[in-house]
Order: sequence, then C-alpha cells, then structure tokens
Amino acid sequence: MPAYHAPLKEMHFVLHDLLNLGNHYASLGFNEATPELVDAVLEEAGKFTESVIAPLNRVGDEQGCRFEQGTVSTPEGFKSAYQQYIDAGWPTLAQPEQYGGQGLPYSLNLVCAEMQSAANHAFAMYPGLSHGAQATLMAHGDDALQQRFMPKLVSGEWTGTMCLTEAHCGSDLGLLRTKAVPQEDGSYRLSGSKIFISSGDHDLAENIVHIVIARIEGAPAGTKGISLFLVPKLAVGDAGEIAGPNGVSCGAIEHKMGINGNATCVINFDDATGYLLGEPNRGLNAMFTFMNAARVGVATEGVAAAEASFQGALAYARERLQMRSLSGPKCPEKAADPIIVHPDVRRMLLTQKAIAEGGRAMVYEMATWVDVTKSASASAEAKQRASDRLSLLTPIAKAFLTEMGFEATSLGVQVFGGHGYVSEWGMEQLMRDTKISCLYEGTTGIQALDLLARKVLGSRGALLESYCTELGQWWMTQPIPDPLKPMQQQLLAHLQQWGELTQGIAIRAQQNPDEIGAASVDYLMFAGYVVLAHQWLKMAVAAESRRETDPDFCQSKQDTAYFVFARLLPKAASHAALAAQDSGSLMRMAEHQFR
Repeated sequence: MPAYHAPLKEMHFVLHDLLNLGNHYASLGFNEATPELVDAVLEEAGKFTESVIAPLNRVGDEQGCRFEQGTVSTPEGFKSAYQQYIDAGWPTLAQPEQYGGQGLPYSLNLVCAEMQSAANHAFAMYPGLSHGAQATLMAHGDDALQQRFMPKLVSGEWTGTMCLTEAHCGSDLGLLRTKAVPQEDGSYRLSGSKIFISSGDHDLAENIVHIVIARIEGAPAGTKGISLFLVPKLAVGDAGEIAGPNGVSCGAIEHKMGINGNATCVINFDDATGYLLGEPNRGLNAMFTFMNAARVGVATEGVAAAEASFQGALAYARERLQMRSLSGPKCPEKAADPIIVHPDVRRMLLTQKAIAEGGRAMVYEMATWVDVTKSASASAEAKQRASDRLSLLTPIAKAFLTEMGFEATSLGVQVFGGHGYVSEWGMEQLMRDTKISCLYEGTTGIQALDLLARKVLGSRGALLESYCTELGQWWMTQPIPDPLKPMQQQLLAHLQQWGELTQGIAIRAQQNPDEIGAASVDYLMFAGYVVLAHQWLKMAVAAESRRETDPDFCQSKQDTAYFVFARLLPKAASHAALAAQDSGSLMRMAEHQFR
C-alpha cells in the first residue's frame, strides 16, 4: 500500500508563491490567518492525516461497511479516528464563530480536505458532506433552525448529507416522487425514498442531518415544483436536544466498485418531520448552494487521487529494476536500470504530476474566489467577479479534474505493471475509489451541458468572454522569462480558439439544439486543458523567483510546464476538432439499429 505523505512544499508554493495567500486573507479581514498560522495548520493537518486517517484506507476497502438489522457500522478504526478528528477541532476550522467554529477561510479548509481525500477517500467523505449541509442551512435556513442545528454540525457531533437521487429518475430531478405535507406548526411531513446517499447512515455521529429535495403537495410538476428541506435522522427539540426517532431509516447499503469504507445508502423517509429551507418551489436554486460547494470539493478529490497515485508510482519507478535504458545503462552496477529511466514511464509519471500539481493550483485559486463570495468585507464588484469565475470554472474543474484524476490512477496501475493489478500494492484501490468522483454531483456529461448550455451560451458568451479577455490581457502584460515565451504564445492562441469554437457551436445550435449535447464533453475537455496550461505557465513563471534559493524546485516546475505544453495541451486540438463536428455521426442511427 503506498504510504501517503502530505505534499506540504507543493502546497506552500501554490498558496504563498502563486496565490499570495497572506495578502488575500488580509484583504478579506482574516487577520488571524497569517502565513505562519496557515503553515502551522497544514503541518498539523499533514501529521493527523498521515498517522490517523491514511492507515485506515486499506482497512476500509477490505472490510467495508456492514448493514445488520437496520444498523450501519463503519470499518474497524473509523469511529475512533472520527472521534480524534472531532477532538482535534478539525470540523470547526472554517465554520462560523457564532456556532463554535474557528472562522478561518474556506480555502484553508479545502487544503486540509485534499490531504484527507488523498489519504482515505472513503473516510474523508463523512465530514466532507457536512460542510455542504452547513452552507445550505446558513444560506437558506431561518435563525431558529440555524440555532437548533448548526452547533452540533459545526462541532462534528452530527454529520450531514444531500438526498437528491431516486431510483426511477437519476439526475432528472424533475421526476422526483418524495412528497412533503405541510403541518400547522410550519413543519412538513416527508415520505419517499432516496438512493446513492453517501454517508447516509453510520455509527460515527449521534445524529445525521439530511438535506432533502421533495415536492410539496399541489406543487407544479417538473423542476418548478421542487422544494428543499432539512430532515434529521433523529428528531431535534427546540433547544437542539435529541428528541427521539423521526421516521428516517436506512433500507440498504450499496455494494460498490470502490469507496467501500463509506456507507452509500438507501434512505427511507416515512412521515418524517422536516423543515423548509428557502422558499417553496425554489428548492432547485437553494440546492445549488450545496451542489456548487460539493462540486469544488469533488474536483479536489480528482487532484487528491492524482497526487496519491503519483506518490505510489514514483516510489515504485525509482526502485523497480527492469531492462536497460535504450541510450545505455544508467545504473551499470545493478542488474538492470530502474524503470524511471524509460521514456514511457516518464510520460506516465509526468502526466500524473501535471494533473496533481496543475489541478491543485486550479482548485486552490477557485477556493480563494469562494473566500471572496463569503466575505463581508469584499466589495459587491469583487463578489460578482468571483461568482462569475466560479460559475464558469466549477463544471470544468469538477469534470476535467475527476476524469484526469481517474486517468492518473490508471497510469499508476500501469507503472506497476502486473503488480498494480493486485490489491496488496493499493494502486487498484485508488483507481476504483476515484471513479465515483466522475459520477456523483453530476456526471461529466451533466457538467459539460451545464458549462456549454447554461454558463457559456446561457450568458450569451459573457462569462467566457470576460474570463478569456482578462486572462489574455494579463498574460500580454506579464514579464515572461525568454524560455517560457513560446508557452505564452501557445496559451494566447488557445484562448482565442476557445472563443472561436464557442461561436461555431452556437451557430450550429441555432438550427439544431442537439449540437450542444454532441459537442459539450469535448468542449469541456478542451477548456480543461487550456485552464490547466494557464495554471502551469503561472507556476513556471512564479518558480523563477526560487531559482537561486531552490534551483531544483524551480527547474522541476518549469520542466513539467514544458511537458504540459508539449504533450498535454496538444490533446486540446483533438477535443476541439471533435467539438467542431456536427451531431450527424451520433444521431443518424435509428434506435432499433443499436445491437
């Protein structure tokens, strides 16, 4: 099993050298979040992750969760680790101070979440979903509801979930059947069944707070009739005390490809008491508070998976002896050369490194935009800009980084050869655990439609034009070391191509809306490679300041950027070519001809 080590040096580089986090936090009023405090928090997070969470990764996979007589039990060691997680105060890090939180920035918490996900994806999901539940409650719940539920959610004594999917409708939420009946006291009675509920039931916390979409009796059909509710597993009194059963039960746990240490549940609501969040029939809008937070988190899971797989593959490639280098022996004193000398192994390792480090830069920057949207001191203009950037980049990051994270885990297996396919090395578990990230919180296809149809074409190109114009102008004014200038020109050309590609699809879609669906995934992947290249060029330029003090680090960053522009960015051209094709080749075959 690969031993996970928190890549603190890489994290510090992105946070301090690339994003200048100290100034960012000071500008938003996070005066306590000094660079020294940030580094201290990450140091402790790394220690906790490596010593407490990581050792349970294989245990969780092998034992899985158990469902017996209506009760869900987590794998051996999970409950103790979660209690240590609470005792150390990790759930409170970025939560509101009025409810017992430490009030530190969202972006700092995201860095800690990356470590946890890389070390033990299944375990990290239990506290991870609670953050989305808290954000939704804070955004859409009234003060009384917040007073009752937030303190225990913030402390981690209670956890949260998101209950959307039903067996008959999948991602088509307008078909949901879960109903809500209003009561005289202002509460609702919910009845229905939800599937695929991550962390839906377990023995880690005293209570579980479900965020549930349902249809109030008499509401319009489709998505216009969806409302959002808070429904606790156990009833909660006015003072926040447990008040007995609430008609919420686990009907089964799923038997899955991966993340076996996390209980993915069928949750049944049988006349359960719930509380409306936001306005009636506006639940889809309110739900996106949870979904958008979750999607940035899932993008981070792709980064974490790439990092964990890269660490395992790199260690193996340095030790495994096999064949001689084609250009002559590199270790003549040994029976064979380590496989890291072979070009194809380097291709795989560099791809993993590029995804992990470039993806980290992408999601950390997005997290700073989340900081701005949450800040009371940021201007309305700054908040709007940050919101616009998140609107455009969230589907790209969620889909591209999870697809690339899964590719990175596949490459990790490949570096090990046959050893990667057997369980004791742990590489195949990383691959199995990571595939879910491409699926939940909206599949890659759903994200692609969100990007192209809703965000780009839905804004008449305004979101994209603003982003690409800003990037283009910024890069044309930056001092670039001469060896990196060809990369600058490549990036500017791709930004221009992004706009041209969009215009072509928009013109075709006016005649045939299917053109959007036919182009969307390749369009998103094109965008992902461009944004990844942008981040790598930024890192290559920022690393130049370390040339005298840390020349190896600087050269590693710039050499990886060279690889990205030479070997990964050209893949954008194939996605552009596919996105430019009309839908004819996809839609011409009649349904009955599929066989």
